Amino acid sequence: MAPLRRFLKDNGLSLAFGAAFLLVLVGQSVAGHAEFNNQRATEGLGPLSYPSYLTTADFAVDVTENWQSEYLQFFLYITATVWLLQRGSPESKPLDRAGRGTDEEQMVGRYARPDSPRWARAGGWRLSVYARSLGLVMGGLFVLSWLAQSVSGVAAYNELQRMQDQSTIGWAQYVTSADFWSRTLQNWQSELLAMASMAFLSVYLRERGSPESKPVGASHGATDVEG
Repeated sequence: MAPLRRFLKDNGLSLAFGAAFLLVLVGQSVAGHAEFNNQRATEGLGPLSYPSYLTTADFAVDVTENWQSEYLQFFLYITATVWLLQRGSPESKPLDRAGRGTDEEQMVGRYARPDSPRWARAGGWRLSVYARSLGLVMGGLFVLSWLAQSVSGVAAYNELQRMQDQSTIGWAQYVTSADFWSRTLQNWQSELLAMASMAFLSVYLRERGSPESKPVGASHGATDVEG
């Protein structure tokens, strides 16, 4: 198989979702630009060019407030499923396997295989960090995107305040404001609902061929099995 074809096959999931992300982001920016200029027209202001709109706080906050909720979703799901279980869900470990597992189960230290990652064969702090690296990175991305949302959010808020001849506020005041938490919590509640729905519905519903689903003929009580 040619190197390019092999690369596309081996990375199809990441490439497909990455391309879809870029297409949707462009679509959001085009629609957001039109809506932004419509709002400016109602306020008697001239339109803003598309490149200029991409540098506005309005566009930045609309993007980052969704990013932070998505990374929160993955961070919570990754870390919660270490200890929390759901009978019958392919998203759950077996009901008697809560916790981080033994070294032998995790193939670390002296139980590592020849093709195991180097830090999985190491001990001490390197193994401890690597064993938690996915949660740490997802948690870090959540914090960074949350901070980006708060910074762009206060800039957008203050811009609106100036347009209305109102006083501006600082970052610390904004992150305790109703505007910030309204934006934040409306995203968090939707992500938590989606997570709860997936954990419950995957017990009873199936999607043939998906690793997120149990085999079609598996019993509702079967746990930690993939189709």
